[in-house]
Amino acid sequence: MPVIVVGADTRVGRAIVEGLHHPSRELRAFVSDEEQGAEMKGGGIKVALGDVSDESHVEAAALNCFTAVLIAEAATDGRERSFAATPEEVLAGWARAMSSVTRVIWVSAQDVPATDAPEVTQVDPDDPDVVARVVALDDAQKI
Repeated sequence: MPVIVVGADTRVGRAIVEGLHHPSRELRAFVSDEEQGAEMKGGGIKVALGDVSDESHVEAAALNCFTAVLIAEAATDGRERSFAATPEEVLAGWARAMSSVTRVIWVSAQDVPATDAPEVTQVDPDDPDVVARVVALDDAQKI
């Protein structure tokens, strides 16, 4: 089932993309950095290039995905945000954009906004097993 990683161009996002990348899995990477997007695309990953603060970009990229992995660092790092003034607004927009997604895996050390997805969990980005945990959660029948 399709999975998208929003913030795939962060340190932990890249590691998660590498962990999820497998021929049997449809993987999408949402990035703001064109060079990293081109590198991922060259590796056979579907890439959506957009502004993480634009809720409509994130929503369109996640369309028909079963799982969304949301890397909170992409809302708080120094990248340009044109549509939301604060990291909290970015994260709230992501939560709203997940209306069609079944499973949301937040990768964040902080509290995250509620989402309407039927299955929601959170993983600490500083957990040394963060990649393995995200892959296992995506592979699970139910969380």
